[in-house]
Order: sequence, then C-alpha cells, then structure tokens
Amino acid sequence: MIQVIALLIGIAAGIWLPYNISSANSPYVAVAILAGLDSIFGGFVASMNHRFKLKIFVTGLFCNAVLAAGLAYIGKLIGVDLFLAAIVAFGTRLFQNFAILRRMGLEKLEEFVAKTRKKEDVETT
Repeated sequence: MIQVIALLIGIAAGIWLPYNISSANSPYVAVAILAGLDSIFGGFVASMNHRFKLKIFVTGLFCNAVLAAGLAYIGKLIGVDLFLAAIVAFGTRLFQNFAILRRMGLEKLEEFVAKTRKKEDVETT
C-alpha cells in the first residue's frame, strides 16, 4: 500500500512541479531515468519472489543511474555515443523484468480463478 501511495505522490509531484531539462542534459537524464526504471522493475520482481532488500534496491537505483549518466557524459567527452550501451543494457533488463512480472501476474490470476471456481463448485454441491 505504501508503494502505491509513494507512486501517486511521485506522479503528482511530476505533474504539478514543472522542471525543464535543457537539451544539453537530456541524454544524461534519459539514461538515468531508464536505469531507475530498471531498478524499480527489478525491485518488483525481487518483492514478488520474496527476496527484496531495501539496501540493495536503494544502492542499485542510485548506482545504476549514476553509472548510466556517467557513461553518457564520458561518451560525449570522447565523441562516442556510450549512452547507447546503457540504453541497450537497461532497456533489455527492463523488458526482461517486465516479462517476469507479467508471467508472475498471470500465474497469480490463474491461481485466483482456480480457487474461485473450486469455491463455487463446493457451494453448489
């Protein structure tokens, strides 16, 4: 429940507290956001598997974001689009974590439907 409230607060803050990012900084922010999303989805997967640890989540969230933004910055300095490496790596992991969550959600839904049908069968007999 706390996660849902925090998500709603974050969305509301993003909507009502406008912040403009310059086009020069947008690649850094974009890869940092992608890295953050990867960590968030990874945290959901760990939570569903009952392996979530807050210290690992928080350190992973910030370290991944800093690493991704750092790659983009270094790449810009040397004239190579290193941010693409971060986009590919974090994008791949993001889709993998989402696929795991989708499968787990479908399994839970199937279990719920099976339990509901069993209850209906028992009540009708």
